[in-house]
Amino acid sequence: MITIKTFTFNALQENTYVLYDETGECVLIDPGCYDLDEKQELKEFIEEKKLKPVKLLNTHCHVDHVLGNYFVKQLYNIKLYTSKEEEAALRSVKVYAPMYGFERYEESEVDEVVKEGDRITFGNSELEILFVPGHSVGHLAFINKEEKICMSGDVLFNQSVGRWDLPGGNQEVLFNSILNKLYKLPDDMVVYPGHGPETTIGREKRTNPYCSLRA
Repeated sequence: MITIKTFTFNALQENTYVLYDETGECVLIDPGCYDLDEKQELKEFIEEKKLKPVKLLNTHCHVDHVLGNYFVKQLYNIKLYTSKEEEAALRSVKVYAPMYGFERYEESEVDEVVKEGDRITFGNSELEILFVPGHSVGHLAFINKEEKICMSGDVLFNQSVGRWDLPGGNQEVLFNSILNKLYKLPDDMVVYPGHGPETTIGREKRTNPYCSLRA
């Protein structure tokens, strides 16, 4: 059974997730830890729970979601997985990170590219990949249908949706990803977004002011 630990890191209040099961193996999703205190908080949790990180996943590669990539990769000697379409976005972060106040950003590289339908395994668990662009050109979501988990990144939020006015964003593509990918998931699936509190697919279909009427 998958347990999820949420951290909220950096000035943009990004959600970083650690997913682990009864084996102690874990994956880290979108590490946004930037300052030393945030990095230490993440490290101490993993040590306290006696977890073994085995993979690092990026839903997408905007600056607030990748600030801790280098730290995590080096500390745990694990590979970074994301879509091929996000590789250019990750490379560009070093150019604009200082404009967001992240002068100490450390660059990292993608080790393994993944696509829709691929599965990420850790311990006795697995996550299936959905391709859900629109907020970014190669955005991914990670789901486990049996345990009703959807790691949605910055596509679908509690009562909101991801921005489409950033490089690689597209409003029509974003809503297509939500309506034809995420809204096809079970209503009781819990959504863990890149910012803000968790929600469910059913709740967003009924009440999300951006796209409930489109469902």
